[in-house]
Amino acid sequence: MSATDLSAGNGTDAEAAHPRPVVAVVLVAAGSGQRLGYGMPKARVPLGGEPILMHALRGIVASGVAQQVCIALPAGDGALRRMCDDFRNELVDGGPLLTVVDGGATRSESVRSALAVLEEGTQAVLVHDAARALTPESVFHRVVDSLAAGALAVIPVMPVVDTVKTVKATSGNDARIAPELVVGTAPREQLRAVQTPQGFDLDTLLRAHGAVSGFDEEQGAAITDDAMLVERLGVPVHAVRGASQSLKITTPLDLIIAEGLLEGPLGARWVEG
Repeated sequence: MSATDLSAGNGTDAEAAHPRPVVAVVLVAAGSGQRLGYGMPKARVPLGGEPILMHALRGIVASGVAQQVCIALPAGDGALRRMCDDFRNELVDGGPLLTVVDGGATRSESVRSALAVLEEGTQAVLVHDAARALTPESVFHRVVDSLAAGALAVIPVMPVVDTVKTVKATSGNDARIAPELVVGTAPREQLRAVQTPQGFDLDTLLRAHGAVSGFDEEQGAAITDDAMLVERLGVPVHAVRGASQSLKITTPLDLIIAEGLLEGPLGARWVEG
């Protein structure tokens, strides 16, 4: 089944003007979840009665954009693999191909593990964080529409509402007053908070990861999203509108907010802001 067939019923004017590429989604779900305090990988933490991973998977499949979903899980986590197997059995109408790989020590390693098993014929890749489990279907479509229109890289973003300062660590007498000192104020109107799924032309993403495959552990940990790697190539990264409910579940407070979104009268995926 083609990506266009899978997205039937979700068509847009942009889709009609620009045929969609064959898309695979890489779902990064190998995080430890230490800051959530559950003592288990983040993907297994319960949200509204189901693990975070299941919410993320259902959202991807419901969007209809993917021919393949490749899930990077913590190495050796049999419980999460069984969840993926059970979900595969739920897709009685076929749905996208589900592939599972062991994630790496860094985000970049997890993504590269997934890229290595993509199906032949894949033209574009969406890299999505399982921790953004409530991302609305419309965000997936905006990213894919931008790729179809010719973008080599596109990310969903939200305006930054807080004033953002740059700081440096203090020393000497200043250190007795406070640990940091403000050295500047970023122009808020130019700032955007970045979300996922981030979309890329497959060849561009492979080239970006190949250019940094020799990074050591410290350098790899400093790569917080795939757009950073593409920017290093000098490739333009376009931005489309994200959604406020695409919050990244990282702390206990994030989990409380996500629970509240699920309990809302209209449901998290259909109320954008």
